[in-house]
Amino acid sequence: QVQLVESGGDLVQPGGSLRLSCAASRNIFSIYDMGWYRQAPGKQRELVAFITRGGSTNYADSVKGRFTIHGDNAKNTVYLQMNSLKPEDTAVYYCNTVRARFAWGQGTRVTVSS
Repeated sequence: QVQLVESGGDLVQPGGSLRLSCAASRNIFSIYDMGWYRQAPGKQRELVAFITRGGSTNYADSVKGRFTIHGDNAKNTVYLQMNSLKPEDTAVYYCNTVRARFAWGQGTRVTVSS
C-alpha cells in the first residue's frame, strides 16, 4: 500500500504564493501519472494539474499560467507551485495518480483571504 502525505498549505493573501509537497511512501512517480486535486467547501474534488511519467504537464483552465507541477523522483515527491493565488483557490489539496489509484491522504488546506 502506498501512503501519500501532502504538506505546505497555509493561509495566504490574494496574490501570494505557496508550494505544496506530496511525498509518497515509495517510488511511484516513474510508474504513474500524478495529479494534484483540490476540493473546495461544498464542491466535488477536481483535478487541477497532472504530470505524466514522461514529464509532460497539463492544467485546468482555472489555474493555467499560475500553477506549476513538477516532480522529484529521487525524493518520491511531487510539488505544486502556486502563484497569484485567488480566493477561489481556497480548498483542501490532495495528490494521487490521475486515476486516483491509491487511498487519499489527509490533504493540505490552502486558504486565500485578506
